[in-house]
Amino acid sequence: MNNPKPFPRIGVSACVWRDGKVLLVERGKEPWKGKWSLPGGGLEFGETVRAAAARELAEETGVTADLVKLVDVDDAVMRDETGRPIAHYSIVCFTGHWRSGEPVARDDATNVQWAERALLDDLDMTPGTADYIRQAWQLLTT
Repeated sequence: MNNPKPFPRIGVSACVWRDGKVLLVERGKEPWKGKWSLPGGGLEFGETVRAAAARELAEETGVTADLVKLVDVDDAVMRDETGRPIAHYSIVCFTGHWRSGEPVARDDATNVQWAERALLDDLDMTPGTADYIRQAWQLLTT
């Protein structure tokens, strides 16, 4: 089989709140190295998306949370210089409140922080992260 058709991959993220602050991780790997984002990663075969978000949260930060609401499903399509798609991720984002654990950067995260919503625009974040956070806040406070 020559050049099998690539398939989109499914990613998950967790928008976790504690005392009005959101948990962010600084990415340690390309293509987002040095940028802040929500904890998350890839869905594993046989795993539900909600379970994957909880697992990735724990793997990257040591935190557990009650991920009670679906925030959004969005796509990240990376293209080469000719515009041809080279990677495609469908990202499922959940939100909820911190349950336990003090965050520590683990796995592919190089740093973690509880960030104030008012300071989000001052952070260098991955595309779409600030939108997820704002949507999540609205879901949990309305």
